Amino acid sequence: MDENIEYIQIFMEYESDDMPVVYFYEVSLMKDRMALREIEVFANRTVSLYDDPYCDVIEECPIPTVDELNAEIWGEGFCAAVISKLQFDEIWNTGIYNGSLTPA
Repeated sequence: MDENIEYIQIFMEYESDDMPVVYFYEVSLMKDRMALREIEVFANRTVSLYDDPYCDVIEECPIPTVDELNAEIWGEGFCAAVISKLQFDEIWNTGIYNGSLTPA
């Protein structure tokens, strides 16, 4: 495992069908926690893959740590966990997510 990369999964509270409920990030620890790749999963299990997570944003922002997200420093409605590269790559390579849409 690359010690300079962290993989995280973030569950979000359901807001609407056009908002993801699960996010996955590949985070560079050498580049101030900037996302390298992103996966979004919607309530209907549609999966969107982004190899340039910042392509449509006005300002690039680092990905908070799992501890920060779970402590609600960035707001309520987050439940985050570190996952393995294998877990991230399985979804990335298949475009399929069969896991839970809500935190366990």
